[in-house]
Amino acid sequence: MSASTRPGPGRPLRVALVIDDSLDRPDGVQQYVLVLGAWLTAQGHEVHYVTASSERTDLEHLHVVGRTVQVTFNGNRLGTPLPVSRREARALLESVRPDVVHVQMPYSPLLAGRVVSAAPAGTAVVGTFHIYPQSRLVEVGAHVLGRWERRRLRRFDSVMTVSEAAQEFAGRTFGLRTQVVGNPVDLGRFVPGEGASGGTAVGSTAVGSGAGSSRAAGGAPRIAFLGRLVARKGPRELVRALGRLHETDPRLPWHATIAGRGRLLDDLRTLARTHGIVDRVDFPGFLDEAEKPAFLTSADLVALPSTGGESFGISVVEALAAASGPVLAGDNPGYRTVMRGLEDQLVVPGDTDAFAAELGHRLRSLADPAERVRVVARQRTAAQRFDLDVIGAQVEQTYRDALAARS
Repeated sequence: MSASTRPGPGRPLRVALVIDDSLDRPDGVQQYVLVLGAWLTAQGHEVHYVTASSERTDLEHLHVVGRTVQVTFNGNRLGTPLPVSRREARALLESVRPDVVHVQMPYSPLLAGRVVSAAPAGTAVVGTFHIYPQSRLVEVGAHVLGRWERRRLRRFDSVMTVSEAAQEFAGRTFGLRTQVVGNPVDLGRFVPGEGASGGTAVGSTAVGSGAGSSRAAGGAPRIAFLGRLVARKGPRELVRALGRLHETDPRLPWHATIAGRGRLLDDLRTLARTHGIVDRVDFPGFLDEAEKPAFLTSADLVALPSTGGESFGISVVEALAAASGPVLAGDNPGYRTVMRGLEDQLVVPGDTDAFAAELGHRLRSLADPAERVRVVARQRTAAQRFDLDVIGAQVEQTYRDALAARS
C-alpha cells in the first residue's frame, strides 16, 4: 500500500501482530496478543496473527511460519522459532500488506527479526517489550541480543513497554527509548455486576458477593492463589507463611485454595503436611479462563506472592478487578506498576514472619464491612488503568503516530 493510499486518521488499519512463541499457551505475552487483537478487530481493524506455532482454529488471519523448539527462559517454558527464510518473510508481508507490524519483544532474529527486515518502507514497525529479568543469565543474554540487533532496532518507529521495570530493562540492555503502555486486561470479565447475589454495591460494582454467601453459611474466610506452581510465583512462600500463621494463631479461621498446575505440586503438599495445615489447604489443579472470574470473586483474600522476574502482573490486575476482599501481591518491580497506590498491600514473600502477620491482619480486617468495601473500591479503581479500552486506545494511537511519522 503506497503512502497516498494509506489509511488516514480514524480509518481502519491492517495490523500484523508478530509473536515468536506459540499462541496456544495462556502466558502473559500470548494474552497480550490475543486480547489486543480481539479489541482491534472489534474496532474495525483487520488483524493478522504471525506466529511460529499454533494449533488454534478460532483465529481469522492466522499465519503459522516455521516451527518452534522448547526452551526455558526467565523461569518460563517457551518456544523459540527455527529459522524463517528471508523469502518466506517477504512473501508473508506481500500477502498481508500490513500498515503496521507490531512485534512482541525481545524477539528472535530468526522469525520476527526477518519480518522486521522485510517490512516495506511505508509500513510502520512497532514493538512491545515484555520482560524483566529473573537472573543474571537473562540479563547477560539480553545484553548480547541487544547488541546483536542494534542495527535492526533502528527500523522500529515506536516501542512500548508494559511497565516502568520493563522500560528500564529495555533501555539498559537494548538501548531503547520507550513509552510505558501497560498490558490490556478485559476487566468486563472480572468485575462483578451490580446486584450480584449477596453483594454490596459500590458505584456500579458489587462487593463481597462470594465472601458474603460463604460467611452466611458459617464457612471460614478463603484465601486464594491462582497461577503456575513454579518457584517464581511464590506458592512455597505462601504455604510457609500460612504454616507460620497457623502456628502463631491456631484459632484464627481460614482455608486456602492454591489453584494451578506445575512441578511444585508435590512439594507444596509435603510442605502443608509438614506445617500441620494439610486439612486447611486444598489444590484443585488448573482452572481455565472461564473459571477464573468466579474463583477470584468468591475469595475473601487473594495472595499472589511472586518473588521476582515479573515485568507486569496480568493476574494481579484480574484479582484487583474481581476480588471481594484484599489482594496481597509480591513486592517486585513489575507488580509495583500494577499496585501503584496500593503499596501497603505489597509483601516480601521470603520474610515468612512478616508475610504471615500481614495475612493475619487482613483476615481479621474482614470483620469490618466498611473497611472491606473501602479496600475493594480502591482496588477496582487501580485496575481500571489497565482496562482493555484504555490500553487499546493508547496502542492504536501509537500505531497512528508511527504511521504519521513514517509518512
